[in-house]
Amino acid sequence: MSDNEYNIESADAGASETIPMEAGQIKKGGFIMIKGKPCKVLNISVSKTGKHGHAKCNFTAVDIFTGKKLEDMVPSSHGTTVPVVSRTEWEIIDIGEDGELTLMDEGGDQKTDVNLPSYPETMAQEIRDAWAEGENQVGVTVQAAVGIEQ
Repeated sequence: MSDNEYNIESADAGASETIPMEAGQIKKGGFIMIKGKPCKVLNISVSKTGKHGHAKCNFTAVDIFTGKKLEDMVPSSHGTTVPVVSRTEWEIIDIGEDGELTLMDEGGDQKTDVNLPSYPETMAQEIRDAWAEGENQVGVTVQAAVGIEQ
């Protein structure tokens, strides 16, 4: 067998995009999946145990990509899912006509599959203005969760 038969273009560890966690372990400022959306927890209120024996956690959270407020109620001893959220720093190299960004990290790697953010509404224009004013470095943070990057 020759070496080129085992040429692997990319490798994926097969890691899950979410992890299971007991609802009572999630803290304010943490992340939770509500209705299939990755959300940052704004507030948690815990009700007392009722006749069925479970305290309930009422989560108020905001979608990390759209900013929509969502609520969910889960018994504190039951499991729920938490998204794996990563944040990476990039420097803008170019902004396309339709808002597509060309980014570069400290290692010199380039990324071209990210567009200007739609939330918050003023963010995209602020980035364009800073870029147009000729600032020598415009840095952005790309947040990724459940296969979405922004």
